[in-house]
Amino acid sequence: MSGKTDSVLPTAADLMKTIALAEAEKAKEAMRARAAEEAEKNALLDRFSKPSGVDDEVRLERAAAIVNRAVANGLTEVQVIRFPNQLCTDRGRAINNQEPGWETTLTGLPKELYEFWHTHMRPRGYRLKVQVVDFPRGIPGDIGMTLCWG
Repeated sequence: MSGKTDSVLPTAADLMKTIALAEAEKAKEAMRARAAEEAEKNALLDRFSKPSGVDDEVRLERAAAIVNRAVANGLTEVQVIRFPNQLCTDRGRAINNQEPGWETTLTGLPKELYEFWHTHMRPRGYRLKVQVVDFPRGIPGDIGMTLCWG
């Protein structure tokens, strides 16, 4: 009977070992996912912090395509970019508080997009809504820029 029991029913210690191995694998996978997420965020920060190399003519064509597609879908606004708060010199504090001069805290691509809107789209009646769009652990996180026309 003991031989049959050993082959059919694992010991409690064996079960605990199996559970510990499964938990360790879950922890490794979570760490790999966090590392991949961090690498992706760093690549995004790097890309967004450098000049885009896009001239105003191309940017105008892109903006028109985005607006026309949104209008065709019955929308009166569209988020054009979401970026980490590290691209603001104050990590989004002035934007979160809607302080006058918040736009001076922008850097990189968000600054380019703001300047493009201010020069080309604002005179045509477009509004730009800039706000903190998430609050991880209760602190300002990503910033969203939404182009509005309705």
